[in-house]
Amino acid sequence: MKVLSIGNSFSQDAHRWLKDICVNGGVDADFYNLYIGGCSLERHWAEFCSGEESYDYEINAEKTRKISLKEALSAEKWDIVTLQQASYASGRPETYQPYLKDLVAEVKKVCPGAKLYMHQTWAYDAAFQGKTFEPYHFDQQEMFARLAAAYQKAAEELGVPLISVGAAIQKLRSIPPFDTVSLNRDGFHLSHLYGRYLAGLVWYQTLFGGDPAQITFIPEYDGEIADPALLKTIQKNIKAE
Repeated sequence: MKVLSIGNSFSQDAHRWLKDICVNGGVDADFYNLYIGGCSLERHWAEFCSGEESYDYEINAEKTRKISLKEALSAEKWDIVTLQQASYASGRPETYQPYLKDLVAEVKKVCPGAKLYMHQTWAYDAAFQGKTFEPYHFDQQEMFARLAAAYQKAAEELGVPLISVGAAIQKLRSIPPFDTVSLNRDGFHLSHLYGRYLAGLVWYQTLFGGDPAQITFIPEYDGEIADPALLKTIQKNIKAE
């Protein structure tokens, strides 16, 4: 099974522990990410049209080389292709089209056997004060409600399922200790241990029907090992939307 994400740093977050989770769960899959920081659907379409080698080509969370979107679509026989909007534009449905439909048409043309998904990204941390949060009035609930509606509209128009990471993140933010322990590391990217683990589990469940409760893999980052009790809390509260 080969999965390609036409993404940015948010798909990078989702992929970080995904291979480890799948190995632990007995799923044979490899994950390829096309990374340009903050890349929007409009930028992805411009990159497709230009054919420039602007993306970092990441395989199972490891950077390999530069690649163009056109080349990447033909590089492997993809089983799954995911798309997403840049976080700052995620709650603005007018920014999705026509770029998303154009991209999907090209993916279907080059990869006719691939199943498409929309990767629903997440709202920023409530304490974040970055400029990209301003259009949402620095309100996490507003940002989540708007992005959830925009992603749902886009997915329904295309007839593709959602990988509802944003909904899972938002749900866990109301459950102790994650009502006080942030799932973000800088206000918008996911935390190395718990946020990224949660995203990986949602992908594992949605794409492969895996049971998060059966995963025993414990992530480790920069000498810190995740608390198994907190991982269990995450597992118990994941439900694909």
